[in-house]
Amino acid sequence: MAQIVQEWGNGLGVRITSPIAKAAHLSQGMPISVEVVKNGVLLRIVGKPKLSLSQKLKAFDPDQHGGEAMASTLIGQEIF
Repeated sequence: MAQIVQEWGNGLGVRITSPIAKAAHLSQGMPISVEVVKNGVLLRIVGKPKLSLSQKLKAFDPDQHGGEAMASTLIGQEIF
């Protein structure tokens, strides 16, 4: 889809249409990085880096996350 670069304040801007924003999973206020590449500009969503399994296990705190997922007593048809 072709767009036109327009003046916005002291800089330039390009409007990202709703279909493109939805397809790219962009939303208002989302941090992005802007890089100049060989034939244009590249936008990337900035987020927390994905952790490997070993990094996740290293960060796991059993006191905070351990224990029963459903700590209630037996109810309904569970009682026999």
